[in-house]
Amino acid sequence: MTKRELCKRYFVFLIGLFISSFGVSFVTKAALGTSPISSIPYVLSLDLPWTLGEFTIVFSVLLIILQIVILGRNFQKVSLLQIPVSILFGYFIDLSMLLLVWLNPQQWVSKFLALFIGCVILAFGVYIEVIANVVMLPGEAFVKAVTVRFHTDFGTTKVCFDASMTVIAGVLSLVLFHALQGVGIGTIIAALIVGFIAKFFGRILMPFTELLFGKVEEKIITDEPEETPLVITIAREYGSGGRDIGKALAKRLSIEYYDTKVLKIAARESGKTQAYIDKNDQKVTGSLIFDLYLESTAYTAGVAENGKSAFGAEEQVIKELAAKKSCVIVGRLANFTLQNHKNAFHIFVHGDMKDKVRRVMERDGLSRTEAEKKIKTMDRERGEHCRLVTGKEWGQARYYDLSVNTSKYNTEQIVDFILNFCK
Repeated sequence: MTKRELCKRYFVFLIGLFISSFGVSFVTKAALGTSPISSIPYVLSLDLPWTLGEFTIVFSVLLIILQIVILGRNFQKVSLLQIPVSILFGYFIDLSMLLLVWLNPQQWVSKFLALFIGCVILAFGVYIEVIANVVMLPGEAFVKAVTVRFHTDFGTTKVCFDASMTVIAGVLSLVLFHALQGVGIGTIIAALIVGFIAKFFGRILMPFTELLFGKVEEKIITDEPEETPLVITIAREYGSGGRDIGKALAKRLSIEYYDTKVLKIAARESGKTQAYIDKNDQKVTGSLIFDLYLESTAYTAGVAENGKSAFGAEEQVIKELAAKKSCVIVGRLANFTLQNHKNAFHIFVHGDMKDKVRRVMERDGLSRTEAEKKIKTMDRERGEHCRLVTGKEWGQARYYDLSVNTSKYNTEQIVDFILNFCK
């Protein structure tokens, strides 16, 4: 990165930092409870002579010290830039509170309106900070330090961190005031929606991001042999027989076949244990917890959360395999990894539920109810994992070259279809 590019990114980051501080102040002035990361400084500022901004600086420095303790020698000196950033952020908050001295909503409707506006402003500031991609704020950096030191999941740790800050602030409020002050429904709402809105900005403002910093081109394999290896990727609904089709294809073509084998190679190449890869491969908890998990990633740029880290290891292995020899790869989101491979064909295999249930019952020894539940769970996890690591929807037709229904054709017929299609 050139000095000019770096200066531009820091300038954009400072703009985002001020917008974020304005958002924090707006949320705070709504009087429904401030954001989780500001909850402890705000409660303390209500009883002690220091301002919200000043307590924010002190709290941020404490988090930086904890990072140093947690990481030890692995703490990078460049992370000390969090100190001046924290000081600026604190004084930006005080300036914003001063600018918003006129804002004092009294009615519930006006309070919730101010809260929502504040969340939108804060989310936009977060979006600006993330696309600048230069410095993490101490809150997110502390979470990252915990994940690095204790090998925890970034999303889960971030959710726990925010919840802990809110609980501690609540306890402090009860001790100091014998009532909840500075923590309330607004704290919960901010925790739930700011990340979602920031990710929304990230999607709709992609042209703006590219205008600022240029379009990030995906690295394309350049050391391919003169005759690019043939690669057939197969994504499949659980129980549709995609693995059987993949093995039959590889056998007919006399080429390599990979599915879970990719995981083993990824573990060996990345230095991670097989257990780590297995645990984080295509597994993300659903429902609200999953949404909070995804929201937490809005606060970071390039952070190797466990799920993404496991996928990154597999992704590298898949690219290397595809560059060296012809093969069939089942699962592993290989179609997304090899979307620019010159001689790759991407197949999606699906089937009717009754046929998938029958296959899973016979293969796994499950009852009909258990088999149907497992199919739905596995397909949901695959979809959520795909959305987490690629930002795209699993199973959409536009990401595949051919879709096949295994309820209408047997394995040999489908193999013939695919081979004729590839020819």
